[in-house]
Amino acid sequence: MTTLPLEDGSLWYEVHGDGETTLVFVHGGWLNGRTWKPQVEHFADDYRVVTLDVRGHGNTGSTDADEYSIELFADDLETLLSHLENDEKPILCGLSLGSMILQEYLSRHPDRAAGVILGGAVRSMPPVDVPRGLEPFFSPMPALSTSLSMTGPQSTFRSLLYSIRATTGEQWLSVDPDVRAAAMEAVGEISRTEFRKVFEALFRYDPPELADVGTPTLVVHGDQEAPPVKRQGQVIASTVEDGRHLVLSESGHLVNQDRPRAFNDVSAKFVGSLAV
Repeated sequence: MTTLPLEDGSLWYEVHGDGETTLVFVHGGWLNGRTWKPQVEHFADDYRVVTLDVRGHGNTGSTDADEYSIELFADDLETLLSHLENDEKPILCGLSLGSMILQEYLSRHPDRAAGVILGGAVRSMPPVDVPRGLEPFFSPMPALSTSLSMTGPQSTFRSLLYSIRATTGEQWLSVDPDVRAAAMEAVGEISRTEFRKVFEALFRYDPPELADVGTPTLVVHGDQEAPPVKRQGQVIASTVEDGRHLVLSESGHLVNQDRPRAFNDVSAKFVGSLAV
């Protein structure tokens, strides 16, 4: 286990392999770096593979910040990349919340990464446009706070899954019961306070325009993904200068775990096409 000191805590990360090119994987909300195990096993023989636990998650756990934001998470990613002292441009891969963090990073540094892979990519939560100025009237925070105080993170997360499935009719999170169970276990490791802080970061985020981004970007969704999320992924792929969008069958939001071999194959093909 390796930790990187921050001003208000420590960021936990792992490095596997010693290849010249670095791949950095950023997990989804209320999960942790373990969700990238299939990708670590696939890529570590040829690359330096880095996984981290975003603050509030996994082994990083809580920090002293009163509130979180996608911008703060992107600050942490910048700190980690600087600490890694990589001479080559890294390749970045983010899932869900991680895809938001990477979009923020791309908006700040349109050409600093060799390539970006966005799994289960989402630009905002909820993944629909809320008229500016009316966000407080649509806020789920009162109901979420009540649920957290009465039932805890796992039941609150389960309620979110039920509401999405009832709205979309899709499996959404995952088509694999074992993957869903592992996700629920990861959620159970998070405190009520940290769960709320992460949710608020997601809900408050105002996604950036990415038209100036020159970094090759691959967006990957599962066919059981919520339709509004897939539409947001299509927007990302069509907005950046060099974007492409793929949909993998028999998979949901956690597409890298539902179809690990297919996700690894399309990712490896994309990575192989980059000038690194």
